[in-house]
Amino acid sequence: MVEKKAKIDKKQRRDEAVIVREVRTEEVYPIRGNIFEGKVTSAKANKTVTVERELIQYIPKYERYRKIRSRIKAHNPLSINAKEGDWVKIGETRRISKTKSFIVMEVLKGKTQ
Repeated sequence: MVEKKAKIDKKQRRDEAVIVREVRTEEVYPIRGNIFEGKVTSAKANKTVTVERELIQYIPKYERYRKIRSRIKAHNPLSINAKEGDWVKIGETRRISKTKSFIVMEVLKGKTQ
């Protein structure tokens, strides 16, 4: 007899959401999927930041490690307003534009590397 696995409700898995208060509207972006931390390298675009995070990858053939940088574009709400050089926490959400599917959840204070 085959047992069925109990379905995990998405609401049980992640109850996080970012409420964005813009000038006239209030939107809710449910956070689903990945949550990353990284450093804001660019905040030039309107309501958009580029977040860079460093990863370490093991190469078994050479028995060594290498550093990889990943750059992710994220939505920067006016209520959070992350600046260049800040350490931020970003979460995956619905597609906001062609290149943005992450949103800045919070600015992490005192994070240095």
